Amino acid sequence: MEFLLYLALGACAGVLAGLFGVGGGIIIVPVLVFSFTLQGFDQSILTHLAVGTSLATIIFTSVNAVREHHRRGAVRWPIFMWMTVGILLGAGFGALTAEAISGPNLQKIIGVFALVIAVQLALDVKPKASRTVPGKLGLTVAGSVIGWASAIFGIGGGSLTVPFLTWRSVPMQQAVATSSACGLPIALASALSFMILGWHDPLLPPHSLGFVYLPALLGIALTSMVFARIGARLAHKLSPRLLKRLFAALLFCVGLSFLL
Repeated sequence: MEFLLYLALGACAGVLAGLFGVGGGIIIVPVLVFSFTLQGFDQSILTHLAVGTSLATIIFTSVNAVREHHRRGAVRWPIFMWMTVGILLGAGFGALTAEAISGPNLQKIIGVFALVIAVQLALDVKPKASRTVPGKLGLTVAGSVIGWASAIFGIGGGSLTVPFLTWRSVPMQQAVATSSACGLPIALASALSFMILGWHDPLLPPHSLGFVYLPALLGIALTSMVFARIGARLAHKLSPRLLKRLFAALLFCVGLSFLL
């Protein structure tokens, strides 16, 4: 039964990855926390396990989404390259920060983040394109901050990267596409860090590689890779306004459940 949930979750995460340039982690983490709680995993490590597993799934979600966006010529690869330098540094520090936070407190932090993103989506708050794309140093610094935050929240960074690139006058479709590309190094560096940090934890359930739970990773990866391409195609055809508001309502409920 849990595996069927992971398959459905992967399909949802894949569509979100392609459509909005997010890795789906903002949905994956809360559902995994709920699932791991029902499975009786230890409360002190299940949130870290959910975050680490979410980041590992984003590796698979990102690949097909990026391929579809690249095929349409929408990825700004020079921006991606210099942001990745910072992302690789920030993601490792983010994993260390998350490990230092207790499970219940980490859930509250993720809950607040979900509420903030829900409000941003519901009100369609977007930074105005008021500045140009920064230089190599600016992109590296931005990447390090986004990588650090993404590792803590278990996300691909799209909810941070897209607004940043839009603010820097990158057209929306290119911002979404480049954000999808940036999600791959975020996921790789963060997931590896969570694996290493949790490797010898005695409270981990069977079939875990550090803070990555393999059954959930497999189920989500199987469907997310297929549905990410569907989401990327929709991003170039549909107005996502209604979908964003529905997504915002879901995130609002998720955030409240983590805080109450």
